Amino acid sequence: MASASSPSLRQYVVPVTVMLAFVSFWRASAIVLCDMASSAYYVGGIAEKAIGKAAPWFILAIMLFSYAVRAIYIESCSMFVRGGVYRVVREAMGATAAKFSVSALMFDYVLTGPISGVSAGLYLAALANELGQHFHIAWLHVSPSWFAAGFAALVTVYFWYTNRVGIPFSSTRALRIMQATTVMVVMLIAWSIYTMLTKGFHPVPAPVPANFHFSESALGWLKGTALPSFTFVAVLIGLGHSVLALSGEETLAQVYREIEAPKQKNLLRTGFAIFLYSLLFTSLVSFFAVMLIPDAQRQQYLDNLIGGLSMFLAGPYALRLAFHCFVVLVGVLILSGAVNTAIIGSNGVLSRVAEDGVMAPWFREPHPKYGTTHHLIDLIVCLQLLTILLSRGNVDMLGEAYAFGVVWSFAMKGLAVVVLRFSHPDAKRWKFPLNFRIGKTEIPFGLIMTTAILFLMAIMNLFTKKAATLTGGLFTIVFFALFTYSERKYANQQENSKIETTPDPSDPFRETSRERFRFQVKDDLSPQSMDIARGGTVVAVKEPDDLRALHKVLAGNLTEQHDVVVVCVHQEPIEDAEDAQGKLVAERVVGDHETSVLSEVVFSAEKAGKPLKLLALCGEDSLKTLLAAAVSLGASDLWLGSSRGERPEQQETDLKNSWKSVEGDKQELHVSLVGDAEGEPKQLCLAA
Repeated sequence: MASASSPSLRQYVVPVTVMLAFVSFWRASAIVLCDMASSAYYVGGIAEKAIGKAAPWFILAIMLFSYAVRAIYIESCSMFVRGGVYRVVREAMGATAAKFSVSALMFDYVLTGPISGVSAGLYLAALANELGQHFHIAWLHVSPSWFAAGFAALVTVYFWYTNRVGIPFSSTRALRIMQATTVMVVMLIAWSIYTMLTKGFHPVPAPVPANFHFSESALGWLKGTALPSFTFVAVLIGLGHSVLALSGEETLAQVYREIEAPKQKNLLRTGFAIFLYSLLFTSLVSFFAVMLIPDAQRQQYLDNLIGGLSMFLAGPYALRLAFHCFVVLVGVLILSGAVNTAIIGSNGVLSRVAEDGVMAPWFREPHPKYGTTHHLIDLIVCLQLLTILLSRGNVDMLGEAYAFGVVWSFAMKGLAVVVLRFSHPDAKRWKFPLNFRIGKTEIPFGLIMTTAILFLMAIMNLFTKKAATLTGGLFTIVFFALFTYSERKYANQQENSKIETTPDPSDPFRETSRERFRFQVKDDLSPQSMDIARGGTVVAVKEPDDLRALHKVLAGNLTEQHDVVVVCVHQEPIEDAEDAQGKLVAERVVGDHETSVLSEVVFSAEKAGKPLKLLALCGEDSLKTLLAAAVSLGASDLWLGSSRGERPEQQETDLKNSWKSVEGDKQELHVSLVGDAEGEPKQLCLAA
């Protein structure tokens, strides 16, 4: 460790709101499925009430179509690491379209939590009533709707607290939930097939117009017109009432930044795993329910379809009741996870909007103790609680409104990706399949067709879902108006939040906004205090548009072999960064310049999907401070960009002289001087 003669290392600064650790595609899949697979618990019943017994075919069609929708998100993520609806639409079609899209998306997120919480409450209420009736317990009887609303409110308040204080919903917890869900799904599928073989089954009506039995509310303003008699229109109506099975796609864009390297390959794996799982789970539940539950009894189970299905399987009643309990337990876990995901997703989307100055700076102020964006979380949860209160536990009302935000945000996302194909044809990206050329112009046929289908469903939903159109339209207009007003009022903030860098033609979609870090001052820099192993790598960063050394490290496999610490040095006497008591002040060490540099480091690490540790130091002699940091951390390698203002020989001399003046337990240090991205770095070994 450096001695007291190296005063800049007595204290150091680390960001505590950024964890540059990344997850496998299995864990990423689990996070998304905690949102998306939850729809299996309610979409079958909602769709059947609207369409009739042919509903499973429409749900199957939506689940097959989901792979095309997912491909839109995969392409957008390949261009933007933070490839949510707002960023993509803004880049393609401007701020107005982006504000409209994110307003519709927020309607989706505001409803995701309530519909999941209410659905979990309905499953619990049905189980409680079943147990009360079986064991003759008079007090174990609840009103399903009011119990569901109360349970949803409690779950929402609980996750409001965990998000406000910053308790993370870890990928490990999501993986455990999905493991339990997988056990239940396998048992359900195997048991249902056994029941069909031993007791027979009722066939699911073919998806032909004669078997479409739309409820009065399912036709909306088309009721009494001739349009539903046309097969094409009838199919679109059916798809529109099943589209909420697509919930969770935006979560894929949110989780992409957390996927480990190789990032694009793992994103494709994640997309396929999600598709296969949700296809089997969501669609088969709907088919089995129609095939195994008699028509007369099925109507009472439409609000808790999987629970009802478990009670009509072959076998003793006690065994079926035990499985019913397991189904409900898993359902409460995954649906509650969806409530939390809705809060996290909403917070992420609104934070991204606030970064561009579209919302008041007050919303992004971190909690003084926990560092969370608590004002945004409070806003989201208040809207969700209000939605639960207004719905009074009616899952059908929530489902009808929910589809509005889902399909419109997807449609706008698809249109934005189409526009970017033509406006930035040469940008590096993974491309949605089915492309052909007319002359020098590439026509994204598959992408255009998928977007067209999304818009057709979105437009059809406007005419068939009265409540959704009115409430969703009003919500979207109000949010759009608030965004527009705030953007004009805080226009200067957008410019102030940008990082001043030279445009990169090879990366036109480069992230250029500043992160909102919360920093903490710590004592005694060491491997233990940074939670790293000795023998790691230190990378120096100085300018936001000059991260040559970092990019070299990220392009290789160093992060897989060693811990990598990225160090930014604030070059001034340490006394100027201390308070009257000699305590380092984080804001004096990390100013606007250092924040821009560290923001670029975060974006680069997220793009590569490789883990890093961040560290900010203060020292008048930046080179000596870096070398002292490497000694304190027990590093074996130091990477830095070669100076553009002096000859390489002079920089080597400066390194050797500074190394001699650094005290402490020195070991051999290998220095790599990176001149440019293409060339090999110049190597220098500093002896112990």
